Amino acid sequence: MNLNNIRPAAGSTFSSKRIGRGQGSGKGGTAGKGHNGQQARAGYSQKIGFEGGQMPLQRRLPKFGFKNVNRKDYRGVNLDSIQLLIENKSITGDITKEVLVQHGLASKNELVKIMGRGELTTAVSISADKFTKSAEELITKAGGKAITL
Repeated sequence: MNLNNIRPAAGSTFSSKRIGRGQGSGKGGTAGKGHNGQQARAGYSQKIGFEGGQMPLQRRLPKFGFKNVNRKDYRGVNLDSIQLLIENKSITGDITKEVLVQHGLASKNELVKIMGRGELTTAVSISADKFTKSAEELITKAGGKAITL
């Protein structure tokens, strides 16, 4: 090791160039930020989707469709899944929205619509927000009642 090989530890020193301290320093004027454009200013931040003044993609694409603000979304529960719970003896007695929530067929704040897929063999009273015609017919044919809330 010689004196000409000695170096300070990595990260222990900083650049001796003091930026923005006049032309004589070599980093004066623009302080290493180039000529003063938009990004050289303090507080610069670019909007999401900004394309340098070009018309942004979300404005170039065509708009279509219709969003109905009064739309009601129903969670569909089919008769075959209800029949399966009855056969497994998970459900006894009348079926309400709370029972369907307990068994994971719907969540607490959802509107429930009973759909007509499958067969219902037991006479059971089902109360829900809506029924399809086929589901209502199958429930009454089995000897049960379809109660709309």
